[in-house]
Amino acid sequence: MKVMKSIPNMFTLANLYCGFLSIGFSANGHYQQAAIFILIGMLFDSMDGRLARMLHVDSDFGKQLDSLADIVTFGIAPSFLVYYIYFFQFGILGFAVAGLFPLFGAYRLARFNIQSNNTSINSFTGVPITAAGGILAMLILFGSEMSPFVIIIIFILLCFLMVSKLRIPSFKNISLSKY
Repeated sequence: MKVMKSIPNMFTLANLYCGFLSIGFSANGHYQQAAIFILIGMLFDSMDGRLARMLHVDSDFGKQLDSLADIVTFGIAPSFLVYYIYFFQFGILGFAVAGLFPLFGAYRLARFNIQSNNTSINSFTGVPITAAGGILAMLILFGSEMSPFVIIIIFILLCFLMVSKLRIPSFKNISLSKY
């Protein structure tokens, strides 16, 4: 049974490692690969909680580990990616603005963690950090025709949407077979 408890955490750690790899690829100028690792991290992140519920091994430890992984893969990694591509030209101001994304994401995750027992499984409050980071990764991969100004606006908008009171539908109750 102990092995079964570890399976979802292995997916969470794989998510975290994807975030680490994304940061490394961003720092070395390999932006497409960095974005791909964020998206691979999304796959691992979508599976860990489902596996924990399916195997009946969900725990507070797993939830906290998931949040720590999420802040790296979907907060810090996309922030560095956008910084290296768009914000570096603004010097220290660009670095400071890029740092807002993981700050807003961490706030959103903390709010989610304390509210998760009280809220419906059918919706989230604010845009989940996973979605926000995934949107940035997709923009890097497929938004080459977009103006850098538009990317910057979307980046800042996502920061505020993460901490907004906007109700976002959840897909957690979709069965794994349909997934």
